[in-house]
Amino acid sequence: MDYIVAVKFTLPVQRIIQQSNNWIILDTGIEICEQMYQSESWEKPRRIVIVRQKIKDRPKAPGNQLRLFEEEEICRNYRYSAYVTNMKLPEAEIWRLYRGRGDAENRIKELKYDFGFDSFNLKDFFATEAALTFAMIAYNLMALFRMFVLQEKTQKTLSTLRYRTFAIGAYFEKVNDKLVLKIALNKKRRAWFSGLWNYSSVFDFPFKLSNA
Repeated sequence: MDYIVAVKFTLPVQRIIQQSNNWIILDTGIEICEQMYQSESWEKPRRIVIVRQKIKDRPKAPGNQLRLFEEEEICRNYRYSAYVTNMKLPEAEIWRLYRGRGDAENRIKELKYDFGFDSFNLKDFFATEAALTFAMIAYNLMALFRMFVLQEKTQKTLSTLRYRTFAIGAYFEKVNDKLVLKIALNKKRRAWFSGLWNYSSVFDFPFKLSNA
């Protein structure tokens, strides 16, 4: 099975990166190379694709600096990332493939930390399957809420939304023989919160709602 996995920046990995001298320029401030490396826990050497991005040209570039060699000027100027793979594609294609699934890894982290995907295993297989199904339904509902109701450029995690949108103080008050929900919001947030109700009321659900 083909794989591409990000490499942790252990001391041996940092040394391999620091010793690399066959860098290929991909774009302004981006260089790439590859090395063979064998960890103590590996049975054989494996291919590592290394990417470095110049901080001056790309201040928001992801990656790590080589702390082991931070006194060296060239190491201070770059952020590095490394990927171990068994694929034979060119280095640039390996990096592009990994970047393309980068957001998927963010979603996996969200499922793990916000929806308990790492702690719902039960004794019975079908109980575990049911827990998984309900967790995925909850995640998909939240994804729809963020996409069509919040309509924000950045996707907030559930832990953020919990305190920003859902965990809001409220109480019921009887007005003209009707129960009215009073939500505790300051004036600046009231218009924004009302807008959420408006968005949700005109949202075209991708499924049919049943009155049964």
